[in-house]
Amino acid sequence: MGLTRRRFLQLAGVTLAPVPVLAGKALSQPYPTRPIRLIVPVAAGGPVDVITRLIAQKLGERWSSQLYVENLPAGAGNVATGLAAKSAPDGHTAAAVTTALAINPSLYAHVPYDPIKDFAPITMIGASPHVLVVDPALRVESVQQLIALVRSTPGKYSYASPGTGQSGHLAAEMFRLACALDLAHVPFNGAAPAIASTIAGQTPIAFMSLAAAASSIKSGKLLALAITSSRRSAIYPDIPTMSEAGVSDQESAFWQGLVFPAGTSAALIERWHGAVLHILALPELRERLTAMGLEIVANTPEEFSAHIKQEIVKWRRVIADARIGKLDG
Repeated sequence: MGLTRRRFLQLAGVTLAPVPVLAGKALSQPYPTRPIRLIVPVAAGGPVDVITRLIAQKLGERWSSQLYVENLPAGAGNVATGLAAKSAPDGHTAAAVTTALAINPSLYAHVPYDPIKDFAPITMIGASPHVLVVDPALRVESVQQLIALVRSTPGKYSYASPGTGQSGHLAAEMFRLACALDLAHVPFNGAAPAIASTIAGQTPIAFMSLAAAASSIKSGKLLALAITSSRRSAIYPDIPTMSEAGVSDQESAFWQGLVFPAGTSAALIERWHGAVLHILALPELRERLTAMGLEIVANTPEEFSAHIKQEIVKWRRVIADARIGKLDG
């Protein structure tokens, strides 16, 4: 999911082709004409919020305009995302979205948006694979050792996740189903309490994004057994992939992107896309996001749209196979 060298050089401004002049009313008029609202579906202070605020600050500097972040964490992100879907498509409201955009329509009985029809994707900012971590006191050093341990005592062990229906939970269910393991799920209200429970040995196994677990892995409080990407992380190259660990078809990631309400002009989408990619190529932004465990993606609106569609299909299948009942939204 990372940038190729050619893409990075383009974003950094090396041998860039001239930027085309975009026709249309959206850019023939002054823009922006008022402060821009960035809706965020999580509470302030977490990685999604921090990354959105970093980009908002740079966009504000670039356009000499005010961008303000509105955090609406209620309803597993459904409230914020539904509000964004119903906003005027005039370029003055955008939204941060995560993997939940693709998961929630299959997970909740009532979702106030259509993930395809109601949004115009701008770009995926970045992604972080999920990681299988354990309490070092469990005394397993590989995925195969963990599988053998769990199979030797069915029903004894449990795993923690950041919450029911979160991408970490569904990644764990993919793993559990693939290996036919008798593991109990213990959901928490976020990654931090799930990590604390795993470190304490109360739930000695956990699945979450690599970004969320990074500091605990670095400190040795958690042992990372494998990541759910097709290749090793450039940030943590010592952690094997699930495929290398002997479990295939486990690719998944927590991702974050930006969208407009459907109906926003192509000119405005292109303007935002170009500006965000320029910002993501700034060395200080790349360093900050990499330190947070996020691998920059910076894809096109079309690529982001295709990815969302693929994610909807994948997670719908996992939710059905794991027999996770519909939740009240």
